[in-house]
Amino acid sequence: MEEEIEIEFKNLLTKTEYEILLKHLNMSGESGKKQMNYYFETDEFDLKQAGSALRIREKLGTYTCTLKQPHAKGLLETHAQLTKEELFNWKKGNIQLPHPIEEKLKQLQIPIHKLKYRGQLETERIEKNWNNCTVVFDISRYNGNVDYELEVEANSYQEGKRIFQRLLNEVHIPERKTPNKIERFFHTVD
Repeated sequence: MEEEIEIEFKNLLTKTEYEILLKHLNMSGESGKKQMNYYFETDEFDLKQAGSALRIREKLGTYTCTLKQPHAKGLLETHAQLTKEELFNWKKGNIQLPHPIEEKLKQLQIPIHKLKYRGQLETERIEKNWNNCTVVFDISRYNGNVDYELEVEANSYQEGKRIFQRLLNEVHIPERKTPNKIERFFHTVD
């Protein structure tokens, strides 16, 4: 099990803005790495009501279960590695939670027996280290939707916010209130 505090700033982009930013950072023509997010929730959206989310990310042949929870400095992420077989079982309804994640869900009073697979979101991701931050460009596809997103990940809130705003200002892109991928995904689910 691994835990980390995630400090990131996000902005939805138009396709044109996405391309402008890639060109601005000399990243045009780079191909993204694919990753698949599989989301789990109860029918009553108990995780959402707790400000939390549960997903498995498939990336480069690995499967990482992540519980995201609110934290004063960003999001607390608890990670545990799974196998491809465990992912298959989770999608079929046989969810065997890693112990640390199970304990955190119990603390949040999430009815674990009601968790079920809700769908997937595919992301094509390009990353670059820039000014002591990680700048991420994502194209996400889910439930017939495609969106473009900029993320700036930082070690401190102040530094991340400064770099995020600087990057948007340099190419004249407005800052937009941007829900995270999980929120955007669930907005498209009945």
